[in-house]
Amino acid sequence: MKFYNLYSFFKGAALLSGVVLFPLSCMAQKKGNEVEYWLTKGDESVRLQLQPRSKFINYSGDFQNIEIDDTQKFQYVDGFGYTLTGGSVEVINRLSPSKRKALLHELFGKDNNSISISYLRLSIGASDLDGEVFSYDDLPEGQTDPSLSKFSLSKDRALISMLKEILQINPAVKIIAAPWSPPVWMKDNGKSKGGSLKPEFYGVYADYFVKYIKGMKKEGITIDAITPQNEPLHPGNNPSLYMPSDQQRDFIKGYLGPAFKANKINTKIVVYDHNCNKPEYALDILKDPDAYQYIDGSAFHLYEGEISALSTVHTAFPKKNLYFTEQWTGAKGTFNEDLNWHTKNVIIGSMRNWSKIALEWNLANDPEYKPHTDGGCTECKGAITISDSENFTRNVSYYIIAHASKFVPAGSQRIASTQKGNLSTAAFKTPAGKIVLIVQNDNKSDENFNVVYNGKNKTTVTIPGNSAATYIFK
Repeated sequence: MKFYNLYSFFKGAALLSGVVLFPLSCMAQKKGNEVEYWLTKGDESVRLQLQPRSKFINYSGDFQNIEIDDTQKFQYVDGFGYTLTGGSVEVINRLSPSKRKALLHELFGKDNNSISISYLRLSIGASDLDGEVFSYDDLPEGQTDPSLSKFSLSKDRALISMLKEILQINPAVKIIAAPWSPPVWMKDNGKSKGGSLKPEFYGVYADYFVKYIKGMKKEGITIDAITPQNEPLHPGNNPSLYMPSDQQRDFIKGYLGPAFKANKINTKIVVYDHNCNKPEYALDILKDPDAYQYIDGSAFHLYEGEISALSTVHTAFPKKNLYFTEQWTGAKGTFNEDLNWHTKNVIIGSMRNWSKIALEWNLANDPEYKPHTDGGCTECKGAITISDSENFTRNVSYYIIAHASKFVPAGSQRIASTQKGNLSTAAFKTPAGKIVLIVQNDNKSDENFNVVYNGKNKTTVTIPGNSAATYIFK
């Protein structure tokens, strides 16, 4: 079977709405399976819009080939999404009940008007995009609580409530969680910003994770994975913690892993959770056999380094998973630049380098990029901007994630796809047997190409310049 883009009879080839049209004399008129084609242009003239459908036919243009081979199989996908920060919850809750309900269904539902987010990241305690700094065991200065008798999730009550609503919409949403800082009484500087975890509190901090996971479970929320520290080599945020690889290694193998085992906790332990310029951080920990036994994989961001760092770790430790957990879009970025860079690197790049997930950073904030802590990020732009009780705006990271989350459900498997010239690609086979191809065009001009499926089935399509597209067929 072969497929083509919807056509009309013209005297010659024509271009309409980003679709190549060919004369009927050039094509075998034959029925076949339909192909969906969704497009977002960098110039914002088209945003996640369904283009005219096409069918398999016996024609292909004389263009470059993008070959898809579903006999070559790679990692399974756990999902695509964002971090649901406390600040996100705060601004979403400012919407009227009807608008709030509609937005949550649009984000997490599975109907035609939804983008079907399937994976979320949480902060354990406050992130820098909460309205205030807090942990789950805050005490007056000079006091400690080794028994964690004052541990409480009360500061996250609104977040927990929203998570319950989200899980009603999509019970299969998976969650990874990370702390920005432990309680300050566990730290050598006694402050929320910077400092390191005191060795005498390693065991207590492991129990803190256990209490968090069990506490969330009592609320009906399963934490699928945790990382011991968000951005452990960046102690300049508020809150933050400096945790070099030897400290994280010792914490995992001596305390966190054994605590999870003793408490029969199945939550995955994922190391690092920082930039691609330091893959040796994850490698150093995984090289330790006592730590290795407790570790599911490694997590990365891409504010520095190259996305290929994930493959570096995969090559060294192929049995361990990879997770891409954060990338921001900023106040000063443009829609065109962010759409194309993030689609190429965060979505396609992470998937081609073995990641099980691809997450953008903050889900929602207000027009002033708030809430954030004193010393937190002042230019982080959410996927959604909440203007008032009745209005919100979908920003560029909404479309970046949607081009994958809407079409590639959890349980899909990446399959082989070639890349040519300006075209970056990632292909997947879904649990329903559909083939999904995500393409990003780095060229300013339109690109014509043939999609070749399993070596013989072809179609010729066009993707506009500086655009992202998703093609779905079966």
